[in-house]
Amino acid sequence: MPMNGAARTERGNRTRAKLIETAEQVFAEHGYHDASIVKITEAAGVAQGTFYLYFQGKQQIFEELVEDLNRRVRHAMSEAAARGATRIESERLGFRAFFQFTAEHPALYRIIRQAEFVSPAALRLHYARIVEGYIDGLEKAKTNGEIIDLDSTVAAWALMGIGELIGMRWVLWDDDNATLPEAVFDEVMALIQRALGARDVPQQSDGTT
Repeated sequence: MPMNGAARTERGNRTRAKLIETAEQVFAEHGYHDASIVKITEAAGVAQGTFYLYFQGKQQIFEELVEDLNRRVRHAMSEAAARGATRIESERLGFRAFFQFTAEHPALYRIIRQAEFVSPAALRLHYARIVEGYIDGLEKAKTNGEIIDLDSTVAAWALMGIGELIGMRWVLWDDDNATLPEAVFDEVMALIQRALGARDVPQQSDGTT
């Protein structure tokens, strides 16, 4: 939270964004407990005193970083999924966007897992916000007869779990791949299509090869 008027200027907003961006790198590399405000400010090229114009301390910038990552990954997924003409198309586009975001921001996994111990409330909010939009999409698909009648809340949590663990195994842990292998992606989508009882659509409907 900005502490004075200067921090609310356009320049102040850029400085604040730079601190959050740098915190992503520092927390991912060092972990929460070994990270420090000094490491963040030095890496950002910002005076240590300036840090306190924007954040009260290390935990606050960590929690705002979790929120920032959550907002960005949800935006990437929802923007991609919105281009789908059917629910399974939306699933395919949304999952691809998630895996791409994971490849570009591997810190997402490390930081979210740190939140389990640093700020459990931030962790719960991260997942809850993702699930909220997911449930709405599944409910609409049920109403339209695109998927089988299922518990949308349970399905949303299960689908989120699939994406998270698949991304961890084939994107985060696989040094040979910068993105999810296409064969793995196709297997995941076939599994999801069967689980949802979704109608068949062309497999490459997202325009990829």
